[in-house]
Amino acid sequence: MRIIGGYYKGRKISEPIDKSTRPPKDMVRESIFNIIEHSKLTYCPIKKESNILDLYSGVGSFGLECLSRGAKEVYFFEKHVPTVNILKENIKNLKFENKCKIIEIDIEKIENFFNNINIKFNLVFLDPPFQNKDINVIIDKIYKMKILSDNAIIVIHRNKNTKEKYSSNFKELRVERYGKSKIIFGKFRVF
Repeated sequence: MRIIGGYYKGRKISEPIDKSTRPPKDMVRESIFNIIEHSKLTYCPIKKESNILDLYSGVGSFGLECLSRGAKEVYFFEKHVPTVNILKENIKNLKFENKCKIIEIDIEKIENFFNNINIKFNLVFLDPPFQNKDINVIIDKIYKMKILSDNAIIVIHRNKNTKEKYSSNFKELRVERYGKSKIIFGKFRVF
């Protein structure tokens, strides 16, 4: 696995050592970033002032890619300790320690998992295990916490066969399929 764009393009990222973590393949990440940066979904959310929220971050491939492309800061949420150790190694190897926050909690079990942080996020990457059936709980938590900027984009990585109806707060903008993956681009509705 490697960084596919930006300043650190081509740099290797350590991969998970077990099958409980499933990072998106390079091709999938490249497609996500092409859509974010070149489509008319919204403005490009990866800029020098961009804050990124990487939920179920695994070894950090998505958030690290954002930093390589110029994002200001990434908050990584991961609960699996062996995976967190690899994430920390990847951050250190790329010298991103001052641009990363790692929060080691299970966001599904904590109601306000983002207390005491006073920033707005421009991009959220939500990559729960494919077997998680109801990600609306997390989408609703994000909505209620009001932690996103007005034009923020939410990118959801799911199995291509997953059929879900999303919360009424969430508006799908685009859906793409790559191999076994389905990528949903969306944002919160303004009521």
